[in-house]
Amino acid sequence: MPVTLSDAARKLVDEPNLAVLATLDPDGGPQTSVVWVGLAGDDILISTQAGRRKETNIRRDPRVSLTVIDRNDGERYVEIRGRAAVTDDPGRALAVSLGEKYLGPGGGEEYRQLPAEVVRVVIRVTPHRVAGSAAD
Repeated sequence: MPVTLSDAARKLVDEPNLAVLATLDPDGGPQTSVVWVGLAGDDILISTQAGRRKETNIRRDPRVSLTVIDRNDGERYVEIRGRAAVTDDPGRALAVSLGEKYLGPGGGEEYRQLPAEVVRVVIRVTPHRVAGSAAD
């Protein structure tokens, strides 16, 4: 059942903080990736290149865990467990937006300039459980 993010969790996700996405490999073991994250309501958005392991894993098993850690205070974090879906949203536009968020003005330019054959997709994580120091 989807849950609502607290204001503290939303603030942490909305800031340019370190985030780690864990998906399940076919053998049931974890596969982790450092990712940039954005918000869409209570869902978390991630842009990735099509065909990456995390995308393949999510298409097979949508259960994920996402940990977001305050880059200035490692004791401030939120762990979000939920279900993810690879959407038809334009991943390149999200990558540009997240590049600006994390790197500052002009930070998304490299994604804007990617060749057309480099396809980016959007992973949408819907929270089902939220824990951590910034969960409440």
